[in-house]
Amino acid sequence: MSLITSHPRKKNDFYPTPELAVIPLLPHLPERATFHEPCAGAADLVNRLESHGVRCVAQTDISPRASTVVRASANDLTSCKGDMFITNPPYLWKHLSVIMPHLYTMAPTWLLLPAAMMHNQRMSGHMKRCIRIVSVGRVQWFKGSGAGTLDYAWYLFDARRSGPAEFYGRNGAV
Repeated sequence: MSLITSHPRKKNDFYPTPELAVIPLLPHLPERATFHEPCAGAADLVNRLESHGVRCVAQTDISPRASTVVRASANDLTSCKGDMFITNPPYLWKHLSVIMPHLYTMAPTWLLLPAAMMHNQRMSGHMKRCIRIVSVGRVQWFKGSGAGTLDYAWYLFDARRSGPAEFYGRNGAV
């Protein structure tokens, strides 16, 4: 985050997920789907999704910031407790490059990431397992700061599927 804002980078890349980043994901989640949030932090993403009827069955984080979140590293998980993982993971490559494939080899995994990551060379192997991209646009990560300077998207990865990813723009069109 420190490369795109004047705010210092937060420990463990802890940035609560804003409501406006969650709304575009909702039409892409199966009815009655359950999810496991492996980087839950203070449970902001969990609370936002549950307020729209999506049920979280497990919340874990290396540094829990809510009583509902169990201390566990995403890298140490051996299974997904729900139908899928949904998370706003740490963006530092040294962490993301390990967490991302670990999760999507266990279950379909939705990750909120900078939209431009799909064009990054180091993502090329992972993009073969990306089956859907849902545009979010710019996100206000810090209250009172206005929208950031980067666009974001939800990426759905699944190790059991390959092929071109479907892209959904901000108006929901493919």
